[in-house]
Amino acid sequence: MFSPKPPEYKEFEDDRYLFNEQSIRKAFIRKVYLILMFQMIVSVGLIAWFMYDEPLRFYVETNIWPMITAMVVTFVVIITLACCGDVRKQFPLNLILLGVFTVAEGFILATLSAMTNSKIVLMAVGITAVVFLGLTLFSFQTRWDFTMSGGILMVCLIVLVVFGLIAMIFPGRTIILIYSSIGALIFGCYMVYDTQMLMGGDHKLAISPEEYIFAVLALYLDIVNFFVSILTILNASRR
Repeated sequence: MFSPKPPEYKEFEDDRYLFNEQSIRKAFIRKVYLILMFQMIVSVGLIAWFMYDEPLRFYVETNIWPMITAMVVTFVVIITLACCGDVRKQFPLNLILLGVFTVAEGFILATLSAMTNSKIVLMAVGITAVVFLGLTLFSFQTRWDFTMSGGILMVCLIVLVVFGLIAMIFPGRTIILIYSSIGALIFGCYMVYDTQMLMGGDHKLAISPEEYIFAVLALYLDIVNFFVSILTILNASRR
């Protein structure tokens, strides 16, 4: 998994840009969080279904092809939405693709949760919700501008991917805990970064209101990656 960064932004030097107007920006933020809320409802609903439906849980634990199919669908949709600006802005195709992505990603999360102790999953969901709420409030209140740290975060993400490959070659409880802890820290920082990119205002960089699909995708993936990292930490610590 990865968290795509917005390809389109503008520097705020004065008030010439239309999307710097408060009414447009507020409507943009409401739209993004409304869509994000529906994504969370779908994802949590699928997780709960897979966790407590024993026949379905047994099926996904003994059959790998649905998981592989969901991963392929997720990858294709992410590439399409991230690289094709016209598709990303074409209504209702953009929402349909986002819906397909949400269901596929929710299926992956639900399958991972079905293979994990239900108490650990609930703890991971609770921690993710609290951290996301806290970081969102922090992003709206702080005077620190995190939008200028995109390059640093991208370097950290690349290092995390390389570290993940090493962890696959040399698996172990300790290296998994270290990898997941670093991942949780990085994606927590990305939550702040993407939230401030969404807010605009006095921040140096911001996402255009036309890119609400990209904004939703970025925030959703931040939450998903953070949840997976926390789930892995809790699961590894119980061994």
